[in-house]
This record gives sequence, C-alpha cells and structure tokens, in this order.
Amino acid sequence: MDVTQTKERERTAASGTHRRLNGARGERPNWLGGLVSLLWLAVVIIPIYWIVITSFKAQSSYYATNPLAPPTEPTLANYRMVIESDFPLYFVNSLIVTIGAVVPAVAFSFMAAYAIVRGNAGRFLRGVNSLFLMGLAIPLQATIIPVYLIIIRLHLYDSLLGLILPSIAFAIPLSVLVLSNFIRDVPKELFESMRLDGANEWMTLWRLAFPLTRPAVVTVTIYNALQIWNGFLLPLILTQSPDKRTLPLALWTFQGQYSVNVPAVLASVVLTTLPILILYVVGRRQLLSGLTAGFSK
Repeated sequence: MDVTQTKERERTAASGTHRRLNGARGERPNWLGGLVSLLWLAVVIIPIYWIVITSFKAQSSYYATNPLAPPTEPTLANYRMVIESDFPLYFVNSLIVTIGAVVPAVAFSFMAAYAIVRGNAGRFLRGVNSLFLMGLAIPLQATIIPVYLIIIRLHLYDSLLGLILPSIAFAIPLSVLVLSNFIRDVPKELFESMRLDGANEWMTLWRLAFPLTRPAVVTVTIYNALQIWNGFLLPLILTQSPDKRTLPLALWTFQGQYSVNVPAVLASVVLTTLPILILYVVGRRQLLSGLTAGFSK
C-alpha cells in the first residue's frame, strides 16, 4: 500500500510540474505579434494624424514645415474656406443621394431576401437569387457606359435622381446575400407559430424577421451608406453642373491650375468623414454583432 501511494504521489508531482511548465511556457509574451500590431497601428494612425494636423495649418507654411509636426499657429481658416465654398450644398446633395439610395435598397433587399428564403415559388425565386448573385461579379467600372446611356435615355442626366437609381441597383446584390443568410438562420418554428396565430406574410416579415435580423440590416445599411457617400465615379460621369456635385467631387474646388490647397482639401476630408463616423458610433454595436454573427454560429 505504501509503495502504491508513493507512486501516486510521484505521478501527481510530475503532472503538476508538467502543468506548471506548460503554464509558464504559455505565459510567454508574443513579441512578434505585438510588434506587427504596433506596425499596423502606425500605418493606420499616422495618416489620420497627418490629415487632422494639416487641416489646421496655413497654406503658406505647409511646405515650409515638417509634415508630421503639429502646427505652431493653428488656424480654422481652412474650415472657414471650405464652408464658404458651397460645402453645405455639396453636403446636402450627398445626403440626399445616400438616403435616397440606401433606404429603398435595404427595404427592397430585405423583402427580396425574405421571399427567397421563405417563399413558395422555389424555381422562380432561385432564379432571382442567382440573378442577384451575378450582380456581385459585375464591377461598377464595367457597366458605367451602359449606365450612362440608360440615364441619358431616361432624361435623368445631371440630376440627383440619376445618381440614386444606379446606386440602388449596385447596393441590392450584396444586401440580398447578407440578409438572406440571416433570415435563413431564423428557426422555421417561429414562422410557423406566427402563421398559426393568424399572422399574414407582411406581419411575419416586419414583426418577426425584421427584429431578429436587425444587426444584419444595420450592417448592410452602414456599408451601403459608406460606399454611396464616398462614391466618385457615378457623380463624375453622370453630373456636370456644380450645383449637382457631391462631396467627393467638391475636392476639385480647392485644386487650382498650378497648385493644390492641401490644408483646405484635408479640412474638406475631415468634414466629409464626420457623418460616417457619427453613423458608426451610433450603430457600432449592432454593426459588430452583424459582422461577427457568422463566426459564432
């Protein structure tokens, strides 16, 4: 009995030593990962820092000072110049185009995704889904000439509506793909119980599917708003009047024949980024939950 107990104690001591060694080995800091993280942080932070501090510099002192040095005499003249150069008009145009495209695109995509996942006309809806998926493979640059000709035929050239309609079309495919995957994850028993309670498809859509897929709706809304707000190619091709410009095109206002007012351009970039930043702060929780939901299932 004593020999058995002694062997048990030796095995226990050996296993405890092994665990301590593994624990000590596992607690070693990951220097390589930390270094790569710091390098990536610098790649992201330094350009943002440069944009912000340069927007407070005077144009006369921009080329005479260190680009990364903070301004010795900060000034708001660049922001004042941007606001006085029809910036509110460009802001309103971008806001109209973004809201006018995102709201219909997300609403239509949500209803289409619900019909594809829970609809009864299987072959037809599968064909529609395949058509939407084909839209993901066609880049905007490859269709800009047909889109331009269609807008000309519809007499919508140089109008905000001419920017809204193509933006809706290009926002739908990805939105349908994301929303259909989320609706597919909702248990069928919930839909059946709603129908047994006498709810029609419209009530089931907005009272059951919409609340359960709200993170996905917020995700596609923010993503599409970001893409349309920063869109440059469509406003460049489909508009020509200064009063129809959006914010990305407004940067041309500060480009002269022989020089560019860099501090004013960067002040315009800061003001352009603020609405998207506010939108992210408001919906960041649902945005992150929507982006990471697929990895937790």
